[in-house]
Amino acid sequence: MKEQKLIHEGLITESLPNGMFWVRLDNEDLVLGYISGRIRRSSIRILPGDRVKIEVSRYDSTRGRIIYRLRNKDSNE
Repeated sequence: MKEQKLIHEGLITESLPNGMFWVRLDNEDLVLGYISGRIRRSSIRILPGDRVKIEVSRYDSTRGRIIYRLRNKDSNE
Protein backbone atom coordinates (compact mmCIF):
# COMPACT_ATOMS: atom_id res chain seq x y z
CA MET A 1 0.00 0.00 0.00
CA LYS A 2 1.27 3.44 -0.91
CA GLU A 3 2.18 5.91 1.82
CA GLN A 4 -0.28 8.76 2.38
CA LYS A 5 1.25 12.21 1.97
CA LEU A 6 0.09 15.38 3.68
CA ILE A 7 -0.38 18.37 1.36
CA HIS A 8 0.21 21.83 2.80
CA GLU A 9 0.47 25.34 1.41
CA GLY A 10 3.38 27.57 2.24
CA LEU A 11 5.62 30.47 1.30
CA ILE A 12 9.13 30.12 -0.14
CA THR A 13 11.47 31.95 2.24
CA GLU A 14 14.92 31.09 0.88
CA SER A 15 16.39 29.52 -2.25
CA LEU A 16 19.14 26.89 -1.91
CA PRO A 17 21.28 25.14 -4.56
CA ASN A 18 19.98 22.22 -6.66
CA GLY A 19 16.32 23.21 -6.66
CA MET A 20 15.87 23.16 -2.90
CA PHE A 21 14.02 25.78 -0.87
CA TRP A 22 13.08 26.63 2.69
CA VAL A 23 9.29 26.75 2.88
CA ARG A 24 7.33 28.34 5.74
CA LEU A 25 4.04 26.46 5.99
CA ASP A 26 0.77 28.12 6.95
CA ASN A 27 1.01 26.46 10.38
CA GLU A 28 4.42 28.22 10.89
CA ASP A 29 6.53 25.04 10.44
CA LEU A 30 9.74 25.34 8.41
CA VAL A 31 10.25 22.59 5.81
CA LEU A 32 13.11 21.87 3.41
CA GLY A 33 11.42 21.42 0.04
CA TYR A 34 12.71 20.18 -3.29
CA ILE A 35 11.17 20.63 -6.72
CA SER A 36 9.19 17.71 -8.14
CA GLY A 37 10.19 16.25 -11.49
CA ARG A 38 7.14 17.63 -13.28
CA ILE A 39 7.93 21.21 -12.24
CA ARG A 40 11.61 20.72 -13.12
CA ARG A 41 10.70 19.27 -16.53
CA SER A 42 8.30 22.14 -17.26
CA SER A 43 11.01 24.63 -16.18
CA ILE A 44 8.64 26.54 -13.92
CA ARG A 45 10.48 29.27 -12.04
CA ILE A 46 10.09 29.28 -8.27
CA LEU A 47 11.44 32.29 -6.40
CA PRO A 48 11.44 33.43 -2.77
CA GLY A 49 8.06 34.97 -1.99
CA ASP A 50 6.08 32.49 -4.11
CA ARG A 51 3.26 30.46 -2.59
CA VAL A 52 3.47 26.71 -3.23
CA LYS A 53 1.77 23.43 -2.44
CA ILE A 54 4.13 20.99 -0.77
CA GLU A 55 3.73 17.27 -0.15
CA VAL A 56 5.14 16.14 3.22
CA SER A 57 5.65 12.59 4.43
CA ARG A 58 3.98 11.48 7.64
CA TYR A 59 7.28 9.98 8.79
CA ASP A 60 9.61 12.94 8.16
CA SER A 61 7.83 16.26 8.53
CA THR A 62 11.02 18.30 7.99
CA ARG A 63 11.30 17.56 4.24
CA GLY A 64 8.83 17.76 1.41
CA ARG A 65 8.33 17.87 -2.34
CA ILE A 66 7.04 21.05 -4.00
CA ILE A 67 4.27 19.88 -6.30
CA TYR A 68 2.56 23.11 -7.40
CA ARG A 69 3.32 26.83 -7.64
CA LEU A 70 0.24 28.87 -6.77
CA ARG A 71 -0.62 31.95 -8.78
CA ASN A 72 -0.14 35.30 -7.09
CA LYS A 73 -3.30 37.37 -6.80
CA ASP A 74 -1.57 40.61 -7.82
CA SER A 75 0.19 39.34 -10.97
CA ASN A 76 -1.24 39.15 -14.49
CA GLU A 77 -0.29 35.55 -15.31
